[in-house]
Amino acid sequence: MCLFFTACAAPAWAQSGAPDPNSVRVRIGPLSLNPTLSLTNIGVDQNVFNEPLDKNPKRDFTATVTPATDLWMRAGRTWVIGKVTEDIVWFQKYASERTVNNTYSIGWRVPLNYVNFNVGASRRTARERPGFEIDARSQHTATTYNALAEVRALSKTFFGVTASRQKEDYAKDAAFLGTILDQQLNRVTTDVGLTIRHNLTPLTTITVSGTRSQDRFDFTTLRDSDSTSVTASVAFDPLALLKGSATFGYRNFHPLDPSLADFTGTTAAVNLGYVAFGTTKFSASITRDLQYSYDVNQPYYLQMGVSGSIAQQIFGPFDVVGRAGTASLAYRDRAGAIVQVSNRVDRNRTYGIGVGYHMGKDLRLGFNVDKDRRVSDVSERQYNNLRIGASITYGS
Repeated sequence: MCLFFTACAAPAWAQSGAPDPNSVRVRIGPLSLNPTLSLTNIGVDQNVFNEPLDKNPKRDFTATVTPATDLWMRAGRTWVIGKVTEDIVWFQKYASERTVNNTYSIGWRVPLNYVNFNVGASRRTARERPGFEIDARSQHTATTYNALAEVRALSKTFFGVTASRQKEDYAKDAAFLGTILDQQLNRVTTDVGLTIRHNLTPLTTITVSGTRSQDRFDFTTLRDSDSTSVTASVAFDPLALLKGSATFGYRNFHPLDPSLADFTGTTAAVNLGYVAFGTTKFSASITRDLQYSYDVNQPYYLQMGVSGSIAQQIFGPFDVVGRAGTASLAYRDRAGAIVQVSNRVDRNRTYGIGVGYHMGKDLRLGFNVDKDRRVSDVSERQYNNLRIGASITYGS
């Protein structure tokens, strides 16, 4: 769902469309490129299908290769921007889990003296787990179109109108625990909203947005809903000491079917990073919002999560990383439905540690150990997983 569309304000250089000078590695005439490559998860996955212990969890050797490229091209006073990402996922034994995921995005940004225009589109085709809830790697496609028009009201203040449309489609053979996913989750989300953006400093932007959203499902119309959201966000330029963005809001979620209860409450989307003394990097993320469930009897849940990491350079080119996170999925029952556990709450916990060796400015070799655990009142939804492996990253 496009719940925070344009709420997370972009940094100053992104508003104009110009690339961050620190991220450009290749120039070909008017075209600027930032290629990256990562080889992750090179190791053993102890629970390939996230199965409970009594189902004899399967283990396999796996690896993921992710080449990606950011690109920018100047066209007069405007910028064309794009990104191409491929995820090549390989399993040694379970060939059914091998896949190639693709993400393509393109945008056109027109920064004029008193008016700004920003239009874009993206498409992701992937066979992966959609989130914490669905453990099956499911084939699905998300296609998004968005637009923003802003008018300068004061020297640093802009008033804007936003619109977006996202189509979520699952493959006809995608299933999980006996549920055909396209029958339950295929939908169109449309958003329209108003924004006020203020450039507090050259590196800090504040945005206040009001958005009206509609979710319309292709087959299960009892899931149809309308939402009204008000959000406030602050975004920091990549050149700032504190990087990323933080968005907090209030949402009124109204299902059209009377058997589903309304939700009114706070939302959050935080992703921040900070580097201290050039040797210690902190990162933190917070999420709180509604998500749709595959189960028609518990059709949505409130997801709340907190995660963070600390990376410390210990000596020379060596560093150590610690990370941890927790998330809860608080389900809402459909009135009159028969469920295993009413209004249950599932909890996911993750933690891990890694050691890295920097072989150059942009090249890092890492060794990682990560532990995942989900706790649920429904026994078939519980699992434990341990992943041990290496990673190689370039440019990221």
